[in-house]
Amino acid sequence: MADLVDTRGKLSFIVETPHPAETVKCPTGSATKRVLDVILAIFGVLLLSPLFLICYTATVLSSPGPALFRHRRVGFNGETFACLKFRTMVPDAAERLQRLLDSDAAAAAEWNAARKLRCDPRVTAIGALMRKSSLDELPQLFNVLRGDMSIVGPRPVTEEELVRYEHNVGAYLSCRPGITGLWQVSGRSTTTYSRRVACDTYYARNWSIVLDTKIMLATIPALFEDGAY
Repeated sequence: MADLVDTRGKLSFIVETPHPAETVKCPTGSATKRVLDVILAIFGVLLLSPLFLICYTATVLSSPGPALFRHRRVGFNGETFACLKFRTMVPDAAERLQRLLDSDAAAAAEWNAARKLRCDPRVTAIGALMRKSSLDELPQLFNVLRGDMSIVGPRPVTEEELVRYEHNVGAYLSCRPGITGLWQVSGRSTTTYSRRVACDTYYARNWSIVLDTKIMLATIPALFEDGAY
């Protein structure tokens, strides 16, 4: 069994690639985690309301289109929901992506491997700044209040991405997806997708209040590192 170690040194545990025969505890966190989520989300909305206004205004003024972007993601028990973000892309993002993938083999390979692009022609200038600081994800606090997401959990994925979890899909579906999580504080966009799956699976099978606290504390310094795009 291969071990994946957090080389950043922020968290003192080892992420193990799980064996397919292992079972997954469900649900993760139960009522205790939900109560903490609601309290933290309400506090976050109130405290960060000036940032909400700044991001909303900057998004509207920087390019045509709505301020909020709703993307269908898979949540707890396989239920889909509209994951909220401040819009960081141009209105014709899908068309631009397809043209790039059709004309650039290296970009297509990068997209197939990570579902992300380091040089993404769809992202606006304001959007790039919000992505780097994760400010585009502030609206997900409302997803937490609605019960779609948690403050800490696996990264919310699309139905297409869920296939890549293979025998670990049960671990992902046992949790509410999180605004932050083990993957985000272990390299963010610079890590591999297989490591992301391993991080999400470890989290689901080893959840505790202590683990959530460690991840939340590690999230703040992670925001200032060059790992998101």
